[in-house]
Amino acid sequence: MKKLAKIFAVMALFIGIAFSSQAQTQPPVKVGYIDFNALLQSMPGIDTVRTSLQKYQETLTDQMDQMRSEFENKYLDYQSKAAGMSDIIKQNKEQELQQLQERIDAFQTQAQQDLQNKQQKLLQPLIDEAKGAINDVAKEKGYTYVLNAIEDVVLYSTPADDLMGAVKAKLGIN
Repeated sequence: MKKLAKIFAVMALFIGIAFSSQAQTQPPVKVGYIDFNALLQSMPGIDTVRTSLQKYQETLTDQMDQMRSEFENKYLDYQSKAAGMSDIIKQNKEQELQQLQERIDAFQTQAQQDLQNKQQKLLQPLIDEAKGAINDVAKEKGYTYVLNAIEDVVLYSTPADDLMGAVKAKLGIN
């Protein structure tokens, strides 16, 4: 029993020495955070991106409205004349309406994808500039990690430094 206690004591001593030497050789971890979305919204050029996206979205919406109006007109025409149509003409008109609805659905899907792609294309230079400034500030101030401070992501943490002021200064934003 005494031998077993001595073995555990020696093992604990070696483990303690190993952990303390490892802790002494590693630099301390410094963690900061920034609200990346708030940073993007405060950057010069974001208003131009918003305006461009809004104009593009309005163009797509106008095209969609035209297609829907065409569908409604054809549908109302079909309803008003259906009683006097032969079966073959009814089938032809119904098929035409179905194809038009499918085109509208496909256009809507494609328009959403196009809008997302345009948004990414317009925002990418701002994102790259913001990330570059964050990297520069993190290196200058010796941070090991910088986290994106999105609500409800971190449930507990010890206080960290908010880098918003330093990154805005790096970008020349007030």
